[in-house]
Amino acid sequence: MKLGSINIRFPVIQAALSGYSDAPMRKLARRFGAEFVLCEVMLDQFVVAVSKRKARFYFADTDEHPVGAQLMGSEPAQFVRAAQRLVNEGFDLIDLNFACPVKKVLGRGRGGYLMSDPQSALHIAAAVRENLPERVPLTIKLRKGFDDSPESREKFFMILDGAVECGVCGFTVHGRTVRQRYEGQSDWTFLREVKDYLTAKKRQDITVIGSGDLFTAEVCGRRLRESGADGLALARGVIGNPWLFREVAALLNGEPVPNPPDLAEQSAVIAEHFRMAADLYGECRAAATMRAFGVRYSLLHPAADAVRQDFVRAKTAGDWQNILKKWYGGN
Repeated sequence: MKLGSINIRFPVIQAALSGYSDAPMRKLARRFGAEFVLCEVMLDQFVVAVSKRKARFYFADTDEHPVGAQLMGSEPAQFVRAAQRLVNEGFDLIDLNFACPVKKVLGRGRGGYLMSDPQSALHIAAAVRENLPERVPLTIKLRKGFDDSPESREKFFMILDGAVECGVCGFTVHGRTVRQRYEGQSDWTFLREVKDYLTAKKRQDITVIGSGDLFTAEVCGRRLRESGADGLALARGVIGNPWLFREVAALLNGEPVPNPPDLAEQSAVIAEHFRMAADLYGECRAAATMRAFGVRYSLLHPAADAVRQDFVRAKTAGDWQNILKKWYGGN
């Protein structure tokens, strides 16, 4: 898979996940096979204003290239300033979020709201592309529309066409509408429509990455084949399950899908994840930040409900160590 100047041999990437895809999660994704990762979505105003001291929590480390930054906002000029800072901080790709379905985001003209306003969306895309170095790829995260109306469908393709014309090289497309949020099933037939549309326009050079409901290797392989997408963006499916990258890689290589990790391997990865979070944030903040990950890690444990409850109650590094001893046989 190709994203502008970035070549990716394994076409399955770590999606941008608000509140999750920080440096520790991205590093684990790489360890299990992801060649390209995105940081958690950042508000343009925040990126412009954040101090160097706080930036270390959000910006990329020097050893995680290639890495992309996803931006969200509503004003072209602010998007430009934020994108330029992120490039100066070492990010290799800028991704624009026109997909977030959260109500307060929509109410401020950000994220998925832009699916309903192609003119504003394209002003942002053109402004960012014009002010980025040519070497830095620009991509966009979209949903299949603001809602299921014919008008929304028309606006999707208006944004797609306009963004291609202004130099956007790829799109991640989630097969739900903004109004659907995460309800119902992701429509992967729409991904096939998008690929066929670009092929008919002789724009096979534009990369289309599919997203939505990717929780097992078998589903990932099937969606990739059926949709004709160039790649996949794993999102909720890899929170607390970085092993999914390894499993999808085996499947795509025609190899047997590895067995789920045993408790010893789960323990080692959870402990390493907590250590990296503690190194970044400090133990107190890490204990709180990691609770959401613990809930997801617990889904792989035979006693998932009980383990989940212990992770929910964890408040200190000692609590985490005790959970690993109690449930995973950790030291």
